Amino acid sequence: YICIYRSIVRYYKNKHVLITGGSGFVGRNFVETLLKHGAKIRVPIHKKKLPIKHKNLEKIYADLNNLDDCKKVCKNIDYIFHAAGMVSASKMTVKNPISAISLNLNLTLKIFEAAMIQNVKKVLVFSSATTGYPSYKFPVKETDMFKKHPPKIYFGYGWSRRYTELLGLFVSQKSKTKVAICRPTGVYGNYDDFNDKTSHVIPSLIKKAVLKKNPYIVWGSGKEIRDFIHVQDLVRGCLLLLQKKSDCDPINIGSGKKTSIKQLVKYILKHSGHKKCQMYYDKNMPTTIPVRIVNTNKAKNILKFKPKISLEEGIKNVIKWYKKSEKLF
Repeated sequence: YICIYRSIVRYYKNKHVLITGGSGFVGRNFVETLLKHGAKIRVPIHKKKLPIKHKNLEKIYADLNNLDDCKKVCKNIDYIFHAAGMVSASKMTVKNPISAISLNLNLTLKIFEAAMIQNVKKVLVFSSATTGYPSYKFPVKETDMFKKHPPKIYFGYGWSRRYTELLGLFVSQKSKTKVAICRPTGVYGNYDDFNDKTSHVIPSLIKKAVLKKNPYIVWGSGKEIRDFIHVQDLVRGCLLLLQKKSDCDPINIGSGKKTSIKQLVKYILKHSGHKKCQMYYDKNMPTTIPVRIVNTNKAKNILKFKPKISLEEGIKNVIKWYKKSEKLF
């Protein structure tokens, strides 16, 4: 692991890196990690501020819906981590919002076009292991993506993630810009979205536990199976992916482990101290697919990537961070 870490540091040190969505959940974790590795970071700022000051951090006001702004932020950039966009959380996904699809595709198109114009060397974009694959109950491999449609509940958003991959292939064929494609599983960690209307399952359940909600209501039966990965592990996997596999060959970045929602809830209640609540699984509330697990052998073999943070350890750390950041105690 030490050799891999040193390789990452050497690769990114003094490189000019654009991180779109740098003030958001995943993007901010990229910013903090790459600053530690000695990279020179540029972050477009639009609606959300980034409360970080560093000699190697440049913040530029830009609307990435505007091509001229995209060309401005991509100028003299070596690498791009494209983490900007609307996340289609489960509470939104059940409604299949076209707003998330149109916004994300437009931002990605503009960034790709600007990257080609400005001769950016490499771009990493995010597809989705959660929403893009068909509804299989076995660990899905990268080659399983286009065998069937995405599940009905993910149909629009899932296909938009697939189209992002095809756009990356087009860019690589029509320019010198190389493209890396990450298919992440369920990501959680510091700076996650804890908004009641848009949050994913982990921040939603953590917030209710920290606030000592009683009864403690969980959507679904609790038997749903998911693969969760801590955002710090995701970032490390993506740094390796851009470095080693920028050839439009998608790679799953996940834990490779299956976790039931019931097990997840046990971890959250244990580490939040909310142990004596009345549990209630509401099967009448909308849920997504029953099983999503991924095969991560490709990441292990090609990138030499393995997650370091266990789910229980990650949940414990996020709860500590959330309590501190929200000043609840």
